[in-house]
Amino acid sequence: MKIAVIQQHATTDKQANVARGLAALETAARDGAVLACYSELAFEPFHPQHPASGDVSALAEPIDGPLVRAFQEKARDVGIVVVLNFYERDGARTYDSSPVIDADGTLLGITRMIHITDYDCFHEQGYYTPGDTGAPVYHTRAGRIGVAICYDRHFPEYMRALALAGADLVIVPQAGTLGEWPADLYEAEMRVAAFQNGYYTALCNRVGREERLVFAGESFVCGPDGVVTARAAQGSDEILIADIDLALNAQSHARQLFLKHRRPELYAEWLSGR
Repeated sequence: MKIAVIQQHATTDKQANVARGLAALETAARDGAVLACYSELAFEPFHPQHPASGDVSALAEPIDGPLVRAFQEKARDVGIVVVLNFYERDGARTYDSSPVIDADGTLLGITRMIHITDYDCFHEQGYYTPGDTGAPVYHTRAGRIGVAICYDRHFPEYMRALALAGADLVIVPQAGTLGEWPADLYEAEMRVAAFQNGYYTALCNRVGREERLVFAGESFVCGPDGVVTARAAQGSDEILIADIDLALNAQSHARQLFLKHRRPELYAEWLSGR
């Protein structure tokens, strides 16, 4: 099947960003994609590049707000599964969140980033409440989908939890800048996660120059053998169409060997930090 990794820049005009994202979704569907995903905070400026000041919740919107509703309607119209990412407000709390929408427009649920980093130009602890949704896997028309939002991808136990919950494809909405990571390590992390867990990974990176950061793009897809199967350009908008075969997961080393030979009774307590 075909998936679309939609790598697009964002300006301060959220309405224009959303319109561009909806148009890209129509294009992806015409190109035969059955699932489309977007980068971290794809339709708004990357707020954490500045330290939080004042009521940051005013920058966020609820899950039933206009952004998610617009993509639910478009997903239903074109018949495609959609994985978003946006700045969510839920009461007094705000989250870095990824709604998952099925091809009939149904909102299946929401994954919230659970590990929150903080360093120069990534002042995320001032914006995001640590997520409370765990590591859900969604049964969609395109298969069993998990989401690891940006920083969460660095935690092997989170990536393994998605495998144990049955994920066949893990979407990674990302905000990675030029030179932030050595190129080989940045890519290898997702290749290893795919190989060790027997699923596809699709990292959708932010792109474009903003006030303090230049986002790299270079989104890519890895198969369960750890091999990169598709890659987007650096520094430019692109709808990356990738062919994936979820049946290959069953033949992976992880499904044939690693997951079967786990001995969690010996290390579960250690992993819990007790």
